[in-house]
Amino acid sequence: MCQQAARWLAHSDAESGRKDTLAGHLADVARRAAEYATAFGASQEAWATGLLHDIGKYGELFQKRLRGEEHGVDHWSLGAWIALKKWQTAGIAAALAIQGHHVGLKEASQEALCNLGPDKLKEAEARGLLRLSEADPEVLLARLSEDGFSLPPNIPASVCTVWNANQAAAMLDVRMLFSALVDADFVETEAHFRSCDLEAKYYRPAGPPLYPERALEAVLAYIDNVARTGGASEGVKKLRQDLLEACLAAAEEAPGLFTLTAPTGAGKTLSMLAFALKHAARHRLRRVVCVIPYLTIIEQTVEVYREALRLAFDGIRPEVYVLEDHSLAGTGAKDEKAGQKADGSDEMGDESRLLAEDWDAPLVVTTSVQFLESLFANRPAPCRKLHRLANSVVLFDEVQTLPTHLAVATLATLSHLAERYGATVVFSTATQPAFQHLDEAVKQYCASGWRPREIVPPALNLFARAARTRVFWPTHDSETLSWSDVAARLEEAPQALCVVNLKRHALALFWELGRRRGDQVHHLSTSMCPAHRMRVLEEVRRRLGNGEPCLLVSTQCVEAGVDVDFPLVYRAWGPLDAIAQAAGRCNREGLAGSGDVYVFHPERDAGRNYPDTSYEQAAAVAWAVLQEYGPQRMDIHDPSVFDSYYRRLYDVKGLGQDRGNDLGSLTTMIRGVNFERVAHLYKVIEQNTINVVVPYCREVFEELAERARSHGLTREWILRARPYTVGIYRPRHDDRLRDWLEPVPVGRQRCPSEEWFLYLGGDYDERTGLTPKDRRDLLIA
Repeated sequence: MCQQAARWLAHSDAESGRKDTLAGHLADVARRAAEYATAFGASQEAWATGLLHDIGKYGELFQKRLRGEEHGVDHWSLGAWIALKKWQTAGIAAALAIQGHHVGLKEASQEALCNLGPDKLKEAEARGLLRLSEADPEVLLARLSEDGFSLPPNIPASVCTVWNANQAAAMLDVRMLFSALVDADFVETEAHFRSCDLEAKYYRPAGPPLYPERALEAVLAYIDNVARTGGASEGVKKLRQDLLEACLAAAEEAPGLFTLTAPTGAGKTLSMLAFALKHAARHRLRRVVCVIPYLTIIEQTVEVYREALRLAFDGIRPEVYVLEDHSLAGTGAKDEKAGQKADGSDEMGDESRLLAEDWDAPLVVTTSVQFLESLFANRPAPCRKLHRLANSVVLFDEVQTLPTHLAVATLATLSHLAERYGATVVFSTATQPAFQHLDEAVKQYCASGWRPREIVPPALNLFARAARTRVFWPTHDSETLSWSDVAARLEEAPQALCVVNLKRHALALFWELGRRRGDQVHHLSTSMCPAHRMRVLEEVRRRLGNGEPCLLVSTQCVEAGVDVDFPLVYRAWGPLDAIAQAAGRCNREGLAGSGDVYVFHPERDAGRNYPDTSYEQAAAVAWAVLQEYGPQRMDIHDPSVFDSYYRRLYDVKGLGQDRGNDLGSLTTMIRGVNFERVAHLYKVIEQNTINVVVPYCREVFEELAERARSHGLTREWILRARPYTVGIYRPRHDDRLRDWLEPVPVGRQRCPSEEWFLYLGGDYDERTGLTPKDRRDLLIA
């Protein structure tokens, strides 16, 4: 190591005494970023970005910062300015990534980029902002050269050719480069601080490969065993086999955009996985990412996937091959600054770092919130994983849950992910949204538009073959039923399910039915922790299987992926896709001649009658479609009915139109390439929620409480706590409920968590879950 190189350090010393020279750090980050970006043909650009990302650390002020003699030092902005000056428009993405690797991606307007100039930065410094580590970029370049580095005269640009149009596509290009940079920076910094001796870095183990051929063989064997041992009718078995064969045939097609439209109970979950594995084997794709909207069914999917793949891999732990990543899995990044500090020493090894993962796994199962908000994020932590999506298969289950106000921006970004980054994207549902009608709107933000291929050939006629129910529709919207009326209708049924829109409605009906049928009545909602819901579903399935009396009152949480089979279903009026999903829980296995589904209008009360405005709008559109078709022609097994429904819904939402509301603000910010504002506006779930550990099992709760108070928030604690966790809306600061919430401490500083709480109230009900007295407004519908 030359004396000059040793003078400039990138980080403070590791506990082992190892020094991380700036020359070594820049070389390692540039190499690793280039390796990550090779998957999408941007290795040269990523290498140059990595070389410049910490060039500001050649400043004397930053070296004093490492010695504890200074603070508040900006070591990134001049690297961004050098990229702009050196490569002009070709350097815009690199400049944004360099600027953002500590403070997040900002804005690509001309004014914002000009503010990266030394003169502007000095003006900002005079206003009390961070001080530059070195005011003269030429000094930094000279020191970089002294360490043996030279910048290429030109770099291939990821964004300059599309910078003036198709902004959603251009923003993804920036995020992908940014992802390669920040992940490389994090991994190399972490390896330095984990070093065990004076020389070698200590890297975290890499995830295993996908091995798609072996995985496919295991999944097909598992599907065959389920078909042979399951209790479905021969007609349902044949339908599932036909869907599987269609998926395997479509897997031979070129990567790109696909839809998978098949009725509820047709076996989409496993057939879609078989498609992904064969497609990955055929086209040498790297991983499979399964995106699911509801936490309530993620665990079920992960369990099925791990069981299906159990025999395929000796020596690979199931949780490593199938990575479960969401807010309750203990794998999400809690502190986005982990590994991103100037010296790195405060975060490396903290519990918060254990919550960060970069999806270096062959099969990832995550939530719509985690996936989509990462796709539109601007911060380093959520963007780290994005480069892993190149040359991967992304499976969206229950895609009808995508918020309509986010549809155009989402479709544009996913379309570019497929076209530019070699990914295959599959939209799967029984009620396929008519997104193809948004093609022209999508083209305003991504030139490739939205033109997916349907996996299932029309000749299979799956929906007509899957018609196992009769639906009885209300004739007038004034024809309402009180909960007492609904209870009276259900009282005489041996086995029945009733799905309602709100938790307070479920509670009202549950108590009314309970007075009539006692312990034959069961309740299901997300007010109950997962362990509680699992126990209820096990009892419900046992009763159904044995032919015992069983009534279940549930919110919408039963409608997506929950495998129950009732001969009779009642459904409160709601969006058409929700009604169809509820009907999918009726005669699911086809063992009865036909099941009956009754749709009714609940009696209105003083409060809101739907979870939110969007849900209410969709319910109104469903009523308009019923008026158009009439009860006799309103067939939920007819895809054309849903096509009409979604066309109307998009007209109501005004998709793609900049009307000055949240949608207009989002599209305006996309047109302005404002990463910070886009990340703020793109929210899959509008309401702010928190995780509350409840005393469903008092012994477990006391153990978790003691462990939280003594050790704070850790990945292991979250894994233990999640079966006993309920999500609620964040209460106001002056809310009395906060007196019952004890925040779990986080990190070495024992700061109170803003996301995880222990519930100290005494009103967790063994039948209905968490129902704080007089505070049902906090319950997520």
